[in-house]
Amino acid sequence: MSLRQHKGLVLIAVSCLCVVHLCANASAALSSEFQADLQKAETAQEERREPLQGLESNIIALSPKALLANGDGDISTIGDCAGDIDTFCATITAGRRRLADCLQSQVAAQETGNVQGKAVKEDCLIELAAFQADLTTNVNKDIPLALACELDAASLCNDMADDTSEAAISSCLWSQREQLSANCSAEVLNKQQLAAKDYRIDPYLHDACQADAESCCKGTKAEKGQVQACLLRQQGRLTWECQNELFRQEVEGADDIRLNAPLVSKCMSDKRTFCNDVAPGSARVKDCLEQHRQDDGFSSECRDELENVMQERATDFRLDSSLRDACEEDIMYTCGWDDELDESEGQIVSCLQDSRDMLMNMQCQEQVHKVMARASEDIRFNQMLADACFNDREQFCSTTQQGSARVIRCLQDARSSLSKECQASLFDQEVKMAEDIDFKFPLKRACTFEIQTYCADVEHGHANVIRCLQNNTEALDMSTECKEAIQGDQARSSQDYRLNFKLAEACKRDTDSLCPNMCQAHQACGGQVLRCLTEKNDQIEAKKRRDEVFYFKKMEVTDFRNDVLLAEACRDDVDELCSKVKPGAVLQCLRSHRTSLSSECRKEELKLGIIQSQDIRLQPTLHKQCSEEIAVFCPNVEPGQARVFGCLQENIAKSGFGDQCKQQVQDREARMQEDYRLDYGVASQCEADVNHYCSVEKGKAHGETQVIACLVSNYQSIVSDCQREVSRAVRMALWEYQPQLALTKDCDEDVQQYCQQALTAPRAGVWGIGTAGRCLSKSLAEGQYMAQGCKNLVIAAAPKDVQALFVSDMSSSAMADKFMALQNAAGIKTPLVNPRGSGIKAITLTGWGALAALTALTTVTVGGSYFGYRRYISPDTSYVMVSKSGDV
Repeated sequence: MSLRQHKGLVLIAVSCLCVVHLCANASAALSSEFQADLQKAETAQEERREPLQGLESNIIALSPKALLANGDGDISTIGDCAGDIDTFCATITAGRRRLADCLQSQVAAQETGNVQGKAVKEDCLIELAAFQADLTTNVNKDIPLALACELDAASLCNDMADDTSEAAISSCLWSQREQLSANCSAEVLNKQQLAAKDYRIDPYLHDACQADAESCCKGTKAEKGQVQACLLRQQGRLTWECQNELFRQEVEGADDIRLNAPLVSKCMSDKRTFCNDVAPGSARVKDCLEQHRQDDGFSSECRDELENVMQERATDFRLDSSLRDACEEDIMYTCGWDDELDESEGQIVSCLQDSRDMLMNMQCQEQVHKVMARASEDIRFNQMLADACFNDREQFCSTTQQGSARVIRCLQDARSSLSKECQASLFDQEVKMAEDIDFKFPLKRACTFEIQTYCADVEHGHANVIRCLQNNTEALDMSTECKEAIQGDQARSSQDYRLNFKLAEACKRDTDSLCPNMCQAHQACGGQVLRCLTEKNDQIEAKKRRDEVFYFKKMEVTDFRNDVLLAEACRDDVDELCSKVKPGAVLQCLRSHRTSLSSECRKEELKLGIIQSQDIRLQPTLHKQCSEEIAVFCPNVEPGQARVFGCLQENIAKSGFGDQCKQQVQDREARMQEDYRLDYGVASQCEADVNHYCSVEKGKAHGETQVIACLVSNYQSIVSDCQREVSRAVRMALWEYQPQLALTKDCDEDVQQYCQQALTAPRAGVWGIGTAGRCLSKSLAEGQYMAQGCKNLVIAAAPKDVQALFVSDMSSSAMADKFMALQNAAGIKTPLVNPRGSGIKAITLTGWGALAALTALTTVTVGGSYFGYRRYISPDTSYVMVSKSGDV
């Protein structure tokens, strides 16, 4: 005999001896008369005589009396199992189920491959199954079970006294196995294990499903749970009674892998490999196998069967023992479930998910979290979505492999073609799943390393880990796979503000008040609300909520796909003009082809540009190229309302200002001249004046380039805040003069005539910046003839206190008086006014030069003081530009 065979027989002998010991201790509970009759029957069995008949057992009084099989409650020693008893159970005494247990242990050892050589014959297997099935019809037929569970039946099944069916007490004990005493629980578990393999051993299941089994599963062997599996595959053809009993058996076995025969037969090897130290019960082994099912070495046979169990469990919370037990109170009180009512149990899971932050039990919250994580991984584990999209899956995703959220992503890609029911269910699930990285399976799997590296200490929930990954997108160790997954997730979350958990939670009140009625329940509304929030960001009161909107703005400008309205409007333009450009560079590509864009794309690009004009941080290239200049020249300037960009403009001519940043600033200024709405100061302070004085220009196609010129023409009539911003915009346009630009083109001829040095000076150099502006100011001060449009620009660009000197209705003598007052106040000895001259000629060239110099000095001093004062009283007030040295 081999060592393996020897070990198998030892296990059988130990098992049988334990049963003998249990029965010996319980014998005291039997009457002496009953014991005597039982002994006679056992002797007859041992001697292979005809068994004694008529011996009744009534150990559990709540159950009807029962005749003992073969007089001693054991399998016959003269039937089809006689030879196998001699082979495998020669040392076992007949009676009280001992021989049957011995044979059953041998069968179990054979099924697990723990023995070699002889096996229990088929005829004996049939007789053994019939014997086991008969035992379960009445608890009193099974002496070891009745003795072990006598007290349990009395305490837990007393309300079954009026149930006259023979199997009532057995059913009661089976349904409450977790509450039974240790010995009774072990006996009941043994019966349930047998019933899980052979449906005939479960009396209620057998009675309810026998006809269905014969019609639907003819030829299927009643072993290893094959009949139950067959019936479950054809539930639509079964009677209600059979369906109910099948479900009842599933519920009873939901927490223990040993009660799922197909799972046991296909997963024992994996159980030993991955979960060998995990004790059965409380779904521990199932949970362990689920966690390892994607590991290398895990058998596909076990994985498939395990996922079948997971799919079935998702249809009803009662099949999830961990969820059912942990959430018992919440199921009843939070979700109002009544098992007497005919309602969808799948809705209970949905209720628990929707109420997860309000659940009473922390363990329930944890279990609901696990359920949601599974549902995000595979549509088969998400009953609500699977049912709603059943036909859509067949139509659009029939060839898509199950698992790893592949089918869910397939449905997302086909969203516009899905049925209304599927679209609504898919959107609702996406909203639920937006909260946690654990609910975003593809993202979590792609970023496993990055989560451990950058976000190990970040608490899960409230999209914290998702935000952590987004913040580390540019990290050196960020893998391409993870980065692309983050970008893809951001693009999906931009489809609707509710898919952006942090923003939706932070701005719930703002969406209701600022952007009402833009979206419908259960339906994605595109980027409407997101666009509304970004455009009305200044109206959001709380800084925390504004910060969330700003974070989304950064997502928009980083990847054009995050601006859903832009991406949709520019789809064809991107395909035609920027198809080979990476997503992060598409926006810049579109702008480089601005004149070739479709009208809808150009409109959406402009809207995004207007949003970007508010904050330099929303202009990634400019912000990156000017990071050093910001740190050096604008360290204390608060971002927002174009303040930092204004600071860069002010310092562009200073030594140390880099060429790359200078180029970015100048390019941005050129774009601002094309459309006043891209100049945050003018757009925000001049809206009323534009509508009042320049509505014709505003209404023209491409008329935006003429709006600032219109404001200049009406400069004396517009409000002071608008005057200040227009003056600053024109001053910077002259300071950064380039021929043929929209705003300054009226000065092209004057620059050509008076300021040749401005045309030849290198624009990027320190001496080139401001050359045209200084020259035009000097030319106007000297009385040179200038085009009226250019003259208006120079006057508007001048500091406010000096503009009056250039206004045509001021008399020459009044202007001379102004210069004389300036000379006296400044203590200048060189005469600025020639007393023998008259009119404008009375002002000397020295006077004009002093005026320019003093004006610049006064402007810088007063402007700096004013800026400090405004910063002190109102840090959110838009940045006020001061003029450069020598630029009137």
